[in-house]
Amino acid sequence: MVTIKDIAKATGVSPSTVSRVIADNPRISSDTKKKVRKAMKELGYHPNIHARNLVAQSTKAIGVILPSSADKALQNPFFPEILRGIGSVTHKEQYTMMLSSGQTEDEIFAEVERMVYGRYVDGMILLYSRMDDRITNFLRENEFPFVIVGKPYEYMNEITHVDNDNFSAGKEITEYLIAQGHQRIAFIGGARDLFVTIDREKGYETALQEAGLEDVKDYHIHTEFLKSAGREAVESLLALKQRPTAIVISDDLISLGVLGMLEDSGIRVPEDISLVSFNNVYLSEITRPALTTIDIQIYELGAQSAKALIEKTVDKSEPVKRIIIPHKVIYRDSVSSYKRP
Repeated sequence: MVTIKDIAKATGVSPSTVSRVIADNPRISSDTKKKVRKAMKELGYHPNIHARNLVAQSTKAIGVILPSSADKALQNPFFPEILRGIGSVTHKEQYTMMLSSGQTEDEIFAEVERMVYGRYVDGMILLYSRMDDRITNFLRENEFPFVIVGKPYEYMNEITHVDNDNFSAGKEITEYLIAQGHQRIAFIGGARDLFVTIDREKGYETALQEAGLEDVKDYHIHTEFLKSAGREAVESLLALKQRPTAIVISDDLISLGVLGMLEDSGIRVPEDISLVSFNNVYLSEITRPALTTIDIQIYELGAQSAKALIEKTVDKSEPVKRIIIPHKVIYRDSVSSYKRP
């Protein structure tokens, strides 16, 4: 096994200089760093990160907590894309990312406990925000650094979070449908306790109210962020005596299920029913028809959450931040003007 002493001998510098190069000490010249790093690479030396972390009282790792089991969550392209954004920052800062892999809420909570009590990570990113969440409460009680992607249920001024203005986005996309002449507009969202659903639905309701349109109770459907859930959700809308002419769907993956179900039922999009969606995942552009959707800049949500968390773990006095990532409507082919019969 190659040691620091072997590197020192090969390069003609002291072992303490090699240690300083490993720690990227600014006092060491760039020439010396190049020489030492070249020798480390040629001799196959890998620094003992764990030992260094014990001294520095840092793991150089962050935990990333999914809203449900990894099997289920990673079916949605939103999560690989947000992880790509987080990874871009952790890679640059030489941090490791640990992803929750529990199948149930209890298993995920147990993982979080292990990460915190075992000091496996310096902080955590929660990729969701839900009402009265026990993981959020646990992290607060233990004063453990964390960042939420979404809007915190409570303690808004005490928790750093990265979010979109989902209320405005929901209102804007609904107003677009209203401007196209639609009056019977349905809403399909995720679970009722998720803030992303609550805010988008409130925006939808406000747009209807301001336009003087009826908010039909049966037009509100809540389901999981899965393609199969979209198929199930649209069944109940098609069974109504007076079907909607347009649907606001809170997630692109649900939209794909809705599109498939409508096609199987002989209903054309956008000629018979117009669809608008959220997230602008890559599938929304290649499906037929291509989806009109809100681009929430998923990658940037991930990158900014990782940046904020690392700043927080490095400097405990870092102030609480509320980072809002801008959104925009991507107009495609899933909406047409409503022509009254």
